[in-house]
Amino acid sequence: MSQINSFKAMLERGQDSEMLRMTLGSAYFKEGDMVRAVEHLQKAVEMKPDYSAAWKMLGRSLAAAGRLVDAIIAFDQGLQAVESTGDKQTGKEIAVFRRRVQKQLEGDASVENPECDS
Repeated sequence: MSQINSFKAMLERGQDSEMLRMTLGSAYFKEGDMVRAVEHLQKAVEMKPDYSAAWKMLGRSLAAAGRLVDAIIAFDQGLQAVESTGDKQTGKEIAVFRRRVQKQLEGDASVENPECDS
């Protein structure tokens, strides 16, 4: 049984938790299934809004799915969570990922609006 199938079985047995949702979301992320990754990671942060690591993975999954604006929003929520939890390392990681996505957004805007380059 694959790792994902094991986690899904736990979910089906009613063992739902933010940690299980984070783990499932991360596993789907690693497999490249961003739709399912986002689904489980969103559930994780709904269950525990200050779960900064889940916000980080949600932002990464959204960015990988091409949902850059949503990724920025998730990263911002993660940074707010970090303020309440004091998880400085995760905060640094979120800031790095957020900057990368912001650069992508700025690059996309200059491609869509070439007169910005003048």
